[in-house]
Amino acid sequence: MRQSTAFLTKIESKMEYRNLGRSGLQVSELSFGSWITFGTQIGQKQATELMTMAYDHGVNFFDNAEVYASGESEVLMGKVLKDRGWSRDSFAVSSKAYFGIKGLKDSKPMQKGNTRKHLTEACHQALERLQVDYLDLFFCHRPDKKTPIEETVWTMHNLIQQGKILYWGTSEWSAQEIMEAHMVARQNHLIGPTMEQPQYNMLVREKVEVEFSQIYKTVGLGTTTWSPLASGVLTGKYNDTTPEDARLNLSELKWLADKNLQQEYFDKVSKLTELAQELGMSMPVMAIAWTLKNPNVSTAILGASKTHQLEENLMASRAKHKLNQEVMDKIEAILENKPEHPPF
Repeated sequence: MRQSTAFLTKIESKMEYRNLGRSGLQVSELSFGSWITFGTQIGQKQATELMTMAYDHGVNFFDNAEVYASGESEVLMGKVLKDRGWSRDSFAVSSKAYFGIKGLKDSKPMQKGNTRKHLTEACHQALERLQVDYLDLFFCHRPDKKTPIEETVWTMHNLIQQGKILYWGTSEWSAQEIMEAHMVARQNHLIGPTMEQPQYNMLVREKVEVEFSQIYKTVGLGTTTWSPLASGVLTGKYNDTTPEDARLNLSELKWLADKNLQQEYFDKVSKLTELAQELGMSMPVMAIAWTLKNPNVSTAILGASKTHQLEENLMASRAKHKLNQEVMDKIEAILENKPEHPPF
């Protein structure tokens, strides 16, 4: 979709930066991730173009994981980081471990989970693929019911002490699981998780807006949220027909397609698109800007396979200032899905 041409000529992208939770690390409020795209939809040339555009627009955090394209995503990103020669102190790069490089089904028992062995080896392997000396952020990609939380917390603390990672966090953990990790850390004078990586967009709100509401205050949780466009549903491109090259056509995303490809959502996106046009911006820009209105979002991770998509999406950093309370109320009236906070 190229609805935003007029908008792009009016507003230049100006990146703003936010602290990653209670830490002092300042990350760009829009970051760039390689899930699904690198090594699956695009190759080295496109990866270089996209990361260069992101970096030139002020993005300083690049997100990755061991399981993305079975490690090839990190290989491509590592080549870009080496070829571009950006100063290492000007950007942050992440990896995530749990699924194993081959995924849960095909990985052997010791090649997955949040055990001391797997997290340590996954960290070493990510360093090699990304061609860096340390990871800025290292996530436990999912909670591991089979591994004691004490083992996971100690392992991440040790990796920090060894200089192999700077901050550790979680992805798609519950508030209770995050607090259990902090309790273990506090009891043993260890470093607890700094950030969580949850899904957050106009259609998925409960965890970020309600479940985590107290731990932003108690432990200073940072968030690196993913899928601000609900895997493309919030662009409006699925309203009439599913494009052949759409990511929700990929077999590994069937679980997301089943959740997101609903007529109810299409109807809401149509109304939201009309509002976006009244504001002089595209639907994707408005949807991403909406996530940035939440002060508990440290950074929203963008994913794009084409430079014009990324160029458009980066406009959200400036566009959020157009979303005043009146506009936010109009959006809320269309969405009709504001989570209820418990009465306390």
